[in-house]
Amino acid sequence: MLQKFTFLRAGLLAVAILCLSVAAIAQNSISGTITDGTNDEALIGASVSVKGTAIGTTTDVEGKYTLSNVPNGDQTLVVSFIGFMEQEIEFNPASTSVINASLEEDNNVLSEIVVTSGVIDIAKVRETPVAVSTITAEEIALKVGNLEFPEVMNRTPGVYATKQSGGYGDSRISLRGFDQRNTSFLINGQPVNDMENGWVYWSNWQGLTDVASAIQIQRGLGASRLAVPSVGGTISIFTKAAELKKGGSVSQSFGNNGYLKTTASYNTGRNENGWATSFLLSRWSGDGYAYGTSGEGWNYFAAVGYRPVGSKHSLNLSVLGAGQWHHQRSSWVSIRDYQNFGDNSGKDGIDRRWNTDAGFLNGEEFNMRRNFYNKPLATFNWDWDINKNLMLNTSLYASAGRGGGTGPRGNNYRNGDIDMYPFNIDLTTHYNENGRGTRDADGFVNFDQVIAVNQNTTDPYTGANSNFEGQKLGSNGFRDDGVNRSVLIRRASMNSHDWIGGISSLEGNFDNIRASIGVDLRNYKGYHYRVLNNLMGLDGYYSTGNRNSNGQVINTLIEASPFNNTGLNGPKIDYYNIGYVGWQGVNGLLEYTNSRITAVVQAGASNQSFQREDLFDQPQLPLSEKKNVGGGYVKGGANFNITSKSNVFFNAGFISRQPNFDAVFPNFANYVNEDLQNETIQSLELGYGFIGDNLTLNINAYSTNWGNRFISRSLFNSQGDAGTAQFSDIDVRHNGIEVEALYKPTDKLSVQAMASLGDWRYTKDFNAQIFDANQQPIGEGTLYLKDAKVGDAAQTTAALNVDYKVAKALSVDLGYRFVDGLYADYSIADSQFANPDNDGALKLPSYSLVDAGVTARFDLFGNEASIRLNVNNLFDTLYISESETNIQAESGSATWNGIDVRNSVWFGFGRTWNTSLRYRF
Repeated sequence: MLQKFTFLRAGLLAVAILCLSVAAIAQNSISGTITDGTNDEALIGASVSVKGTAIGTTTDVEGKYTLSNVPNGDQTLVVSFIGFMEQEIEFNPASTSVINASLEEDNNVLSEIVVTSGVIDIAKVRETPVAVSTITAEEIALKVGNLEFPEVMNRTPGVYATKQSGGYGDSRISLRGFDQRNTSFLINGQPVNDMENGWVYWSNWQGLTDVASAIQIQRGLGASRLAVPSVGGTISIFTKAAELKKGGSVSQSFGNNGYLKTTASYNTGRNENGWATSFLLSRWSGDGYAYGTSGEGWNYFAAVGYRPVGSKHSLNLSVLGAGQWHHQRSSWVSIRDYQNFGDNSGKDGIDRRWNTDAGFLNGEEFNMRRNFYNKPLATFNWDWDINKNLMLNTSLYASAGRGGGTGPRGNNYRNGDIDMYPFNIDLTTHYNENGRGTRDADGFVNFDQVIAVNQNTTDPYTGANSNFEGQKLGSNGFRDDGVNRSVLIRRASMNSHDWIGGISSLEGNFDNIRASIGVDLRNYKGYHYRVLNNLMGLDGYYSTGNRNSNGQVINTLIEASPFNNTGLNGPKIDYYNIGYVGWQGVNGLLEYTNSRITAVVQAGASNQSFQREDLFDQPQLPLSEKKNVGGGYVKGGANFNITSKSNVFFNAGFISRQPNFDAVFPNFANYVNEDLQNETIQSLELGYGFIGDNLTLNINAYSTNWGNRFISRSLFNSQGDAGTAQFSDIDVRHNGIEVEALYKPTDKLSVQAMASLGDWRYTKDFNAQIFDANQQPIGEGTLYLKDAKVGDAAQTTAALNVDYKVAKALSVDLGYRFVDGLYADYSIADSQFANPDNDGALKLPSYSLVDAGVTARFDLFGNEASIRLNVNNLFDTLYISESETNIQAESGSATWNGIDVRNSVWFGFGRTWNTSLRYRF
């Protein structure tokens, strides 16, 4: 018995030893932690796999992972995560059981977008054959300060951004000489150009300074697959999503002219179920650099993300917005106005802060021009990895913009005491020489006097509407029954909209081939009307703007605030019309990539529908027909990596672009333009790139032809008869060379430089038939514009930026920018161009600006904190940033720096500053 037990025990022990041996052979285990190489924090959801096998997993909430059943022998561990460079680590499980990895950020991908959407087209270095520049989140956070958001792009080739008139959010940007209407702007892959006129109002997007994680400026044809109507290029702005890291921050900023901004943000981090939430709220206020341009607003952002570990689905819902109001400087100012009004003790006797619209009421700032708007943008992204080859990326978005701008209303020009605002002349002529309007000794508007004049010159109402008997009523045209048309009130012109859209793309990756097909759907409804904001001492306003009625007395007012009732459902004055715009687009991409070559072809087709409804001015045809206009594009290019450091690329394309809404329905009528035609754009670009150990260099040359444009203007034939000339087939050609370089000789020193040399001209004179008021031909007209320079954007720019780390926690930076080849803005329909001997465009003086900044980082209560100081225009340079007029200096002309002082210009801001304290926890 004992012998049997001993035998059985020996047998069981042998079996156990055999099982353990087999387990040891088949169940090698590898574990470790994956961290962010920048801050050593855990990366949650990083992919970890054994190359060539099906063994893989993702890291947990602590960045840890475990892989079992790893085969014996030499293996390769592959670690990857969105926004970081993939890392391969060779190992043998017989000798290694723990592998930790630290991932470095990938400059080709925008690293701070943790939960993003696949609908976003990101240009990649040494792959995507386009000219591209990327501005990082750190640069935005450090250097924007109280600058306008577009100004942070001014050190990029081809970009010219200005504050324009200088009100908060009133800036604008051009790319390769094409203005905002002809440059595409995307936020997280979604188009935001106004669907009626193509413009972008930066006051609606002030919140981007708080939540932008990066900006990619894709010049020329760009990498976007959307059938976006772009001529100059595509500026793609990426915002933060629901961040996976837990924590938050608070910051406080101060700046010149009373600027104050407070910001707070918090991220819950991703929990074990895959949910993550982020919030941001900031409030800003300031007096404005120009007189009478104070403002305040709120920026808000919230995002909820859902991405379970190991799931094939990623969801993200975000809301972004910026409600604000600000006073404006809308009346252009001549150089001599800057000399004659305000404080003239500065440089050259010029007060560049002068604002013809500024004034006072009851001792406080008051301005007839006040912009107010709130445009929340809600976005839902769904990314689905169907299998290892296919993915479906979908983005749905909606926006309900509400707001507008105030301005003067009434025939105040009939009364010299309240004829405040010059028309087609400057304030020097209007007020100093003609004595029109009531202003104080410095030239500011006395709005208390406006109210007194309104009340003292208006008789009691004696009309048929007994509800207003004895009250004091104003009007713009009606003048019976005691109604006074020689008054000045403040109206609000509203430009509200409802906008929904959807983008979806199915993408497949098969070895060296990437292919996609997508749709782009949009529906837009724009509301355009006027309402009353301030009656300036009167009791009501007699409106005759609605041709469907005989007149109406209105005393209902709306506040000029972005968060209050905007009068959409209330009584209106002057005009009320609605624009309907639809968009249906399809697009496709086919790309081949190997280790040295990337070749891509893209194409898209779209239908844009236009319809106009007029509820005031066209009772015979209140609703137009719906006009459908087709368009599309085809573009392609290739990148060739000559060596591991050098590459060349080219791209070429053709775009047939639908016209803007006003071209479909000219003269605010509900009749479709019979001569409607698409604009055409042809573009060709060549480029070279070099990435060395310390130097990165990019050089590209481009040529863009923009043709088939249409313009209508008044003109006279050879006998002096008045008529209308219609000019078509207007062409411009934009050629240029761009250089961008980054040099890092040491870990402490970084030098960034760029140069952009453009030659942007009209290519020919334009002929047209002239028609009289009865549309009968009465002759021919010509605009002599061959070789005339394109205005309103600098054709030559250069910049040099130096960043130096003085110590681990202290850095300084200095930026220099040079601007030349800047010509006045002008209409090619100006009468001077009817003369073959015209002097062309007015060239403005070149200028140079220097900016400086200091950043200090330190520990505060055990967490990271930083202080940043920016000084812009360090040497207080006096310069013209743009000119509205094209008056050439003649013999005997009074000039400033060679420019006739009768020209209406915007002087750039003088020295400004801002400082901020940020605390992260």
